[in-house]
Amino acid sequence: MAYDPASLSGRSLTQVAVTVRDLDRARDFYREVLGLPLLFEVSRMLFFQLGGLRLLVGHERTPGKPIGGSVLYFDAPDIDALGRALEARGVVFLSDAQVVQRTETHDLKLREFLDPDGNALAIMGLVAR
Repeated sequence: MAYDPASLSGRSLTQVAVTVRDLDRARDFYREVLGLPLLFEVSRMLFFQLGGLRLLVGHERTPGKPIGGSVLYFDAPDIDALGRALEARGVVFLSDAQVVQRTETHDLKLREFLDPDGNALAIMGLVAR
């Protein structure tokens, strides 16, 4: 597909970033608790692989500024089993799975949680009824 040089239309998102206060704690959480592969680490930044997307977890640039502002949603068609597995690894969900959309054949379920620095994360799955 040819890209329009004047537009972002049709382009893939290749990387998202979150900011943390404690990089060592974040490394353990994202790698050990969530099980994300760590690609590399450089200049107070951690890079994890998420399918065709990279997650940059970087140390805060300006101490004292609020952390967060975005929510990362992880695809989880196996949301119930994944939720139990993450809870066993120490993830504390903010609530039980919520159905956010219903179709004739599926429910779109969502469970939200926070990383150790307060960044909002969620697992979301389209589950057959």
